[in-house]
Amino acid sequence: MGTPKPRILPWLELQLNRGQLEGVAWVNESRTRFRIPWKHGLRHDAQQEDFGIFQAWAEATGAYVPGRDKPDPPTWKRNFRSALNRKDGLRLADDRSKDPHDPHKIYEFVNSGVGDFSQPDTSPDTSGGGSTSDTQEDILDELLGNMVLAPLPDSGPPGLAVAPEPYPQPLLNPSLDNPTSFPNLEPSENPLRRLLVPGEEWEFEVTAFYRGRQVFQQTISCPGGLRLVGSEVADRTLPGWPITLPDPGASLTDKGVMSYVRHVLSRLGGGLALWRAGQQLWAQRLGQCHTYWAVSEELLPNSGNGPDGEVPKDKEGGVLDLGPFIVDLITFTEGSGRSPRYTLWFCVGEPWPQDQPWTKRLVMVKVVPTCLRALVELARAGGASSLENTVELHISNSHPLSLTSDQYKAYLKDLVEDMDFQGPGEA
Repeated sequence: MGTPKPRILPWLELQLNRGQLEGVAWVNESRTRFRIPWKHGLRHDAQQEDFGIFQAWAEATGAYVPGRDKPDPPTWKRNFRSALNRKDGLRLADDRSKDPHDPHKIYEFVNSGVGDFSQPDTSPDTSGGGSTSDTQEDILDELLGNMVLAPLPDSGPPGLAVAPEPYPQPLLNPSLDNPTSFPNLEPSENPLRRLLVPGEEWEFEVTAFYRGRQVFQQTISCPGGLRLVGSEVADRTLPGWPITLPDPGASLTDKGVMSYVRHVLSRLGGGLALWRAGQQLWAQRLGQCHTYWAVSEELLPNSGNGPDGEVPKDKEGGVLDLGPFIVDLITFTEGSGRSPRYTLWFCVGEPWPQDQPWTKRLVMVKVVPTCLRALVELARAGGASSLENTVELHISNSHPLSLTSDQYKAYLKDLVEDMDFQGPGEA
């Protein structure tokens, strides 16, 4: 027989008494209150020791065997939190997880004695003493039940993804030569986790403007990313679905402007590539046209403040990080921040229109990840205004969701947990 799974409360008391885990300690002499470090991996100062308690519980339950299993701190943290939230002998006394200097949570034993663990306790926490954040985590735990969450598949390092068939499949990044197949997530899991699943089709709305006039719009689902090209005879052996920008003769009358626009399109070469890897959107210039980008409002580019950067040539450059977007979205749903920005604007072949009307630029392209727009619209429709509304969300056409605002907020918070340890340089 295998070793029985330990019960978390006596195991936790033992860890507290030993005092060997960083930041895990009693906070009163009667030993009824204790603290647990609760730092998000998105923080720049996050260290491995900040998450030692979560790894220790994963090892104690057999969910993680060092040397055999791949480390997955986000899953360790979720399972630890779920185990605590199902105990009616324990309550969250103080949530200081947003403390900028020392993020942690204070828990309190509410039974007659801390050592009274003779009977296993799997009932949900009904004490009602936790914070709003903890209540939302409880909602999520109720939705997930007692299941043990599986780790997210590893997306590997960033790189240009493989082009969809019927095109050949060369890669600009050789480390992705053996892509992994990813099973569909179970319906009982957090549906927003699909935003991070490699291979999940993100839908993009692409709109092109010549001298401020809209000349093209197309919505496309492309798991391998997309490439903006200037000719239908562009190299189709490159990764990414080619989107051909139209000839200006069909929409412009000024022959001089037409000539300049055609010159820009002819210099696109292999194209402007945009793709997703992990929680990042990446861009790369494969032709001769210098291209500047910014994350801005959906209706207008942020021309007054300059670009966020230039798309690099022949190497990938990050243009949008989903982590800060989700953090800003949570703040927005709680009514204490502005709507997060998610629209990518590209100025092709010319400097960014800083302090100038963007409508004077020859070629401007707007790219909207429709799933991010849906998340913001959901927050505006219900999450940021009412806890009673039920709203619809489409991450992709095949996955319609109907969520209450409380569920939505809980899922967002859990998604941030999923993105722990997925920043640059993390293992």
